[in-house]
Amino acid sequence: MKIAARTVASFHYTLKNEAGEELETSRDSQPTAYLHGSNNIIPGLERALEGHSAGDSLEVEVKPEDGYGLRSPDRIQRVPTKHLIYKGKLRPGMTVQLNTSDGARPVTVVKVGRHSAEIDTNHPLAGQALTFDIEIVDVRPATAEELEHKHAHGPGGHHH
Repeated sequence: MKIAARTVASFHYTLKNEAGEELETSRDSQPTAYLHGSNNIIPGLERALEGHSAGDSLEVEVKPEDGYGLRSPDRIQRVPTKHLIYKGKLRPGMTVQLNTSDGARPVTVVKVGRHSAEIDTNHPLAGQALTFDIEIVDVRPATAEELEHKHAHGPGGHHH
């Protein structure tokens, strides 16, 4: 079976930045599962996986605009530190969670003040060209429930 709309694909990956540094990998844990066509993964990676089958290995280069977007200087703002979730002492360069009306999201601390912090709300990987080393483990038809919920369920997928 090939990866297409209404299928759930499971894959292992190793993610590297432009300098070739490994940023993360799934190879020490469960494969990542996603519902193809539901925008569950970055667009450039989803397009590259379409048409592939279990057992395929590929290297995918994703430009910033097809990944986490371009960096925007307008996305730096000052917020009260009480809206940030972190452990230890707040320091510039830390990635912390910002409580928003849509839930917690990662932000990078730029500058720390007494009661507030300047944060960068660009995704930490925004503006970077990324390389994914992919090994497709499984491709299966999506269940009716997965299609209704618009994401994969089970090992490597979303759990309720």
